[in-house]
Amino acid sequence: GRWEDNSIDLFGDAYEYLMQMYAANAGKSGGEYYTPQEVSELLARITVVGKTQVNKVYDPAVGSGSLLLKFDKVLGKNNVRQGFYGQEINLTTYNLARINMFLHDVNYADFNLAHGDTLIDPQHWDDEPFEAIVSNPPYSIKWEGDANPLLINDERFAPAGVLAPKSKADLAFTMHMLSWLAVNGTAAIVEFPGVLYRSGAEKKIRQYLIDNNYVDAVIQLPPDLFFGTTIATCILVLKKSKKTSDVLFIDASAEFKRVGNKNKLLEKHQERILEAFTTRELEDYFTAVVSNEDIAANDYNIAVSSFVEAEDIREEVDITELNADIARIVTRQAELRTAIDEIVADLEGSK
Repeated sequence: GRWEDNSIDLFGDAYEYLMQMYAANAGKSGGEYYTPQEVSELLARITVVGKTQVNKVYDPAVGSGSLLLKFDKVLGKNNVRQGFYGQEINLTTYNLARINMFLHDVNYADFNLAHGDTLIDPQHWDDEPFEAIVSNPPYSIKWEGDANPLLINDERFAPAGVLAPKSKADLAFTMHMLSWLAVNGTAAIVEFPGVLYRSGAEKKIRQYLIDNNYVDAVIQLPPDLFFGTTIATCILVLKKSKKTSDVLFIDASAEFKRVGNKNKLLEKHQERILEAFTTRELEDYFTAVVSNEDIAANDYNIAVSSFVEAEDIREEVDITELNADIARIVTRQAELRTAIDEIVADLEGSK
């Protein structure tokens, strides 16, 4: 009945709200599995540009599941044909995600969440590839990397010829998602900035991504959007069948409003980012489209600031006038010094 439909949505929303409160108050530990609603929505919307439905959606670091659930809002119920897939390493969080599914009225048959370590023991190996992948994986966590001799031959990581560093698993998650992405699919991944420019193994993985034309866009987000960190993250957008061999860079670092003690992406900010993402049109200080060759020439650094010029918002200064001002000040200073010296002499003389 009517009331039941509403109450289910209310339950889901209340649960989301409680998790957000928890994330906000628990600092780092609570924020790890909670992505702000507006960011989740932006990720979902990026992956479905030009589509009215997708086969299924996947998040390899599913946390509380809110990223997946955004697809119901963005595409409408039942437009994710085969449901929601994800994996979560933390048992408590994994249980939260399952409760979250039920509270959002997702049938048991329509979600497939697994518990375990996605990088070492992924649970959806044999499924057909995913048309939409969204994730906000943990930042720079440790993993086995090349200490585990099996991993370099793992078909998810082998193509890059090198494994993500043991102290920074970020690009291992990225390679995993690319591997499971459908040919006509899109992955939108929240990345921490170092991943885009650091040297060593991470550079080799970026080279693989660029040389094979998998990077569709890099979007610089504002700082202080997430719980547990104030750092400015980015969204890396991957595709397997791009029509052009270039990368769109969007500098959305100013697209926010300060709300309480966090920055927030409002609807208008989302719209501006999506518009730029969809049209790929050039706009000074906001977007740039750069060929893969130019990125290679830039040492495979794909930080947005390398390609989108920051707007200089300082006032223009007339140097001649400034110098005249300084000269006047210096002269006046000398006059005052002399005057003070005279006063001091007078005082000393009148003792």
